[in-house]
Order: sequence, then C-alpha cells, then structure tokens
Amino acid sequence: MRSCLPMPSPHGLLARRQWLVALASGALLAGCGSRRPVPVARAPVAGTVARGAPPAVPPTQPPLMLDPAGREASVAQAMLLVNTPYRYGGNTPEGGFDCSGLVHYVFGQVAVGGARLPRSTAQWAAATVPVDEARLQRGDLVFFNTSGAAFSHMGIYVGGGQFVHAPSTGGTVRKDAVSGRYFGPRYLGARSVFAA
Repeated sequence: MRSCLPMPSPHGLLARRQWLVALASGALLAGCGSRRPVPVARAPVAGTVARGAPPAVPPTQPPLMLDPAGREASVAQAMLLVNTPYRYGGNTPEGGFDCSGLVHYVFGQVAVGGARLPRSTAQWAAATVPVDEARLQRGDLVFFNTSGAAFSHMGIYVGGGQFVHAPSTGGTVRKDAVSGRYFGPRYLGARSVFAA
C-alpha cells in the first residue's frame, strides 16, 4: 500500500498531469488495508448496497462480544474524531488515524474489562460476527474492498446510511454514505463487535 508516490522531474504539463492523476488514484486507494486478504463474495453491483446477509464469513477467532451499552458511546466518540488527520498506521487523535486505527481507538475508549482489541481490518473482521443488513445498528462496523482485497477498508456505522472512517492519505476522518458513489460498489457488509 502506498502512502505517497514519487513526483517525476518536472518536464512539462503532461508529466505533472500524469503525476497528479497517479497521486489522486493512490490517495483514494491508500486507505488502510490488511496485509492478509480474507476471501469473500464479490462487491455488489456499482451504485448499489448489498441487501440481505453480508458475506457469510464467520469469525475465525472468538468474537469480541462487547457490552451493547457501548454502542452509543462508540458512535459519539467516532463523531468527536471527525476532521482528525489521516495517517497510515496512526491510532491516536494527536498522531492521526488510519481506518483500523480509528476503530481501535474508538472501541478502546468504550470497551470495559480490558478486552484485547484487534488492530488491522482483517483482525477486526476475524473477531466480529456478520450482521444482516436489516439488523444493522449504530456502532456496527462496515467493511469495503477498496484495494482488490477483502476487508481492505472499514468504518463505524453511525446511522442514517452513514459511517465514520479515516479514508486516505491527505484526508481527515469524515462521515460518508455507505451507498455513496465510491463506497457503495465496494461495500462488503457489516459486522458487530457487540453481544446481541
């Protein structure tokens, strides 16, 4: 995963334009990602959000099962972090966040009992249970394929079809629509960290 692209020597407008296009493409795809892809069903058709059950990938380790009383606290904490700068590998408000670092920090603030929390997107997927679209709740995690690998991006669902996430290099933590133009076609489904 790239956090920046080398700039070619300035030999005219065409070289600069090609560099800017490469930089913009890299920035869109430079959100956090997992190094170990987890096989799942393909992303939904462009412009739609998957309805019904998300990919049937069961947890590969004991699920977290946090106290459901932490749902609203997790949403509030995520909203407080909107506009925090993106930083690959970041996991603090002072140092910035990547997508899984944001989720790790938020749930670290609301988890009780010293639960050991995952760090990468693949680890979060492995420690959570799939949520049927009709049962999606605030505080659940939403996952996307933004790099050709399953679970390469994630965020926290905050209701109203919106999620909070740390999208890419040069950006900030923000709220976006799950079914938006970019994320809708890449949506893989939701998973929960909470006990039923």
